[in-house]
Amino acid sequence: MTRANTILGLHHVSVLVADTAQSLRFYSDVLGLQTVERPDLGFPGAWLALGAQQLHLMELPNPDATQGRVEHAGRDRHFAVQVAALEPFEARLDAAGVAYTRSRSGRASIFCRDPDGNGVELMEVML
Repeated sequence: MTRANTILGLHHVSVLVADTAQSLRFYSDVLGLQTVERPDLGFPGAWLALGAQQLHLMELPNPDATQGRVEHAGRDRHFAVQVAALEPFEARLDAAGVAYTRSRSGRASIFCRDPDGNGVELMEVML
């Protein structure tokens, strides 16, 4: 395979949100992500840095059910981010009243949901 026809990596993940400001409180205030410049796309939203990648919040109608999802987001659509340690994030989630569950695979991971029910996995990795 040549470089021209090889996937080089993940650039961003997009999630649908009902209220950009509410979602930013979760992703910025609770998880600590920083916003990055976003062009005017004709609808509300925000872009956040995930290391070299990005998370795109898109305030658009959501065709998926946001209620009645399984409690453990690891058994639902989710995206995973790497963290150096879980404890600080558990403390932030606890302080914000955000429920989370531990990975059922035995990995050092926790799963939670954002205000719109999108699944987020926080995976501890050894640096």
